[in-house]
Amino acid sequence: MVIVMDAVHEKKQKLEQYLQELGSVAVAFSSGVDSTFLLKVASDVLKDNVIAVTAKSHSFPSRELKEAVSFCEKEGIRQVVIESEELSIDGFRKNPKNRCYLCKKELFRKIIETASDNGISYVAEGSNIDDNGDYRPGLAAIAELGIKSPLREVGLTKEEIRVLSKEMGLPTWDKPSYACLASRFVYGETISEEKLKMVEESEQLLLDLGFRQMRVRIHGNIARIEVLPDEFPKLLDEKVRSEVYSKLKNLGFDYVTMDLAGYRTGSMNETLSDLEKRNGAKGEG
Repeated sequence: MVIVMDAVHEKKQKLEQYLQELGSVAVAFSSGVDSTFLLKVASDVLKDNVIAVTAKSHSFPSRELKEAVSFCEKEGIRQVVIESEELSIDGFRKNPKNRCYLCKKELFRKIIETASDNGISYVAEGSNIDDNGDYRPGLAAIAELGIKSPLREVGLTKEEIRVLSKEMGLPTWDKPSYACLASRFVYGETISEEKLKMVEESEQLLLDLGFRQMRVRIHGNIARIEVLPDEFPKLLDEKVRSEVYSKLKNLGFDYVTMDLAGYRTGSMNETLSDLEKRNGAKGEG
């Protein structure tokens, strides 16, 4: 992909103008690439008329929460950390294919309340134009609640956001993409606090071992590890392989496997198309 910087800077200017017209905004802040960029630009434009709202929950890795708090402290941005326990949402634990819709609807209702309590007019989230391509039922909930999506509004792609983030000196410019831990579960499998913790600690181990873009997907008591193909040799190194196997077994997995297709976003959504072909049904989005 060729990045034309004049066009990228024009999109950023449109973003700044868009945020200026909002007047005040609460940014749903997860410390990821997109929400960090959006929060920083909003803070630069709107100053004290911005707050960051971060949700603490079982499906949000503790390291991400720490990074979110640290960033806001460093930048002097007002932050509100709210409790968002999606496991209490009716139907969520059963992990239906609209799980993300259920979660986002509940989460953003709480963020709207938080914004109102703090005298903020709008709520914004950080999805980008590339997010339109995958199965993302959460975007439907966002649209229903009237949440603003400034990065999609001005047509910014993930790669363009990384380029601009690097220019701005943001530490997240090359941060790997992450998603909530519930996305590691195959659809229809019960989500529990215990298994969310198993996934979080497994992925933290891989991060500590130096793997950057990876996932540990959970299928019953089977762990399916996804890493980038060029990191296959590292995972298969005898010392690393042995440590990963041993520690994941100790966490409660009966079997530990490596996905030969490697890391890719939304791999659990692949099962939706398979189910739909067998059932003759069409999924959402």
